Amino acid sequence: MIAGPSGGGDGAPQKKLNVGIAGLGAGAVQVIRAMEAAPYLDIVAAADTRPQALSAFRERYEGRTYDSVDDLAKDPNVDVVWVSTPNIHHCENTVVLAENGKHVVVEKPMAVTLEEAERMVEAAERNGVNLLCGHTASLMAGFRAMRRVITSGRLGKVTAINCWSYVDFMFRPRMPHELDMENGGAMPYNQGPHQFDVVRLMGGGMVRSVRGMVSKWMDARTSPGYYVAYLEFDDGAPATIVKNGYGYFLTTELVPWASDIQGLDRNRDIRRALRNGQPYDEATGKEAQRFGGSDTNTLLGPRENITRSGFQLDCGLVVVSCEGGDIRQADGGLTIYDDDGTHFMPVEGVQDERMAELDEMYQAITEGRPVHHDGRWGMATLECVLGMMQSGRERREITMTHQCPAWE
Repeated sequence: MIAGPSGGGDGAPQKKLNVGIAGLGAGAVQVIRAMEAAPYLDIVAAADTRPQALSAFRERYEGRTYDSVDDLAKDPNVDVVWVSTPNIHHCENTVVLAENGKHVVVEKPMAVTLEEAERMVEAAERNGVNLLCGHTASLMAGFRAMRRVITSGRLGKVTAINCWSYVDFMFRPRMPHELDMENGGAMPYNQGPHQFDVVRLMGGGMVRSVRGMVSKWMDARTSPGYYVAYLEFDDGAPATIVKNGYGYFLTTELVPWASDIQGLDRNRDIRRALRNGQPYDEATGKEAQRFGGSDTNTLLGPRENITRSGFQLDCGLVVVSCEGGDIRQADGGLTIYDDDGTHFMPVEGVQDERMAELDEMYQAITEGRPVHHDGRWGMATLECVLGMMQSGRERREITMTHQCPAWE
């Protein structure tokens, strides 16, 4: 836990921000855990369509509740809103919040289309509010440390990047919209930002083109559970991204210091049930994970920090190759390989990406610091994800036009 980015001599924050939450789903539960640990935030309001979620929110925080984001946007005592509504609503929610003077942190993916992303950026800039594209691994301490090693010049220029993740995304409890690719659901939209963000950060941000493929291997799940992408940066450096969400092999098997919280046995049982046409009550499981559900208190309680040094399950393993060596994640830091041998570099800082996002937004509002992970950065990442999907459909390379440089 951090003591407050702008704390005084006693560690107390000089100013507290009032936070509202748009959408009290499973993603919101995870960020609320970070909000509760941040002494510089007060959780004061929320919007959702589920009465039980709003009732639970009022009971826990004595806060104000609304059944629409439009009404939350009009609350004069809310400074910043975390948008965790279904992906297809991110644009309209962000625009109405910005028009009402609210700073916004929006969950990944930022939007469903580039046109929506442009509307969001324009609304934030027109109204002078900060827009941060949140919930991606690139804000974690380990990946920021990787970027510092790269920009220091210690290993020379980046020559290649590889990002590789095998998880059980397809067998976690899902609501129908989460697997509806036509409306911004499915694994490419929901998982792509983790990996593309990190790879863009390591490579300097300016992706020239994307070639990719998206695949569906299981009829019982209506959306793709695999994708692969090849990126070329403006300076010629290549990068590869691989994601498999079918849960047979898990990347955590290769990094014993990253706890395996998913479980191969559970994945096997769910796959068998789906393949055999047996009922699988994932709606009940998903409801339990949402705010006001049966697992709320457990999910909001203390937990072991499994995001060690930038290893985030959905991003996976990242290896950056430079002219003079390689860098990868390690237990408690980074491992660097160069001409003098193998070196361990400890990493300190905020390991939880949600806490890092809250930190960055707080500093932007109270100290006028720039939001690095802003709307234009989020739009550039979305362009890469959309380019991968378009490339798969059309069997060709897609040139990028909305890229922006990474922060130093």
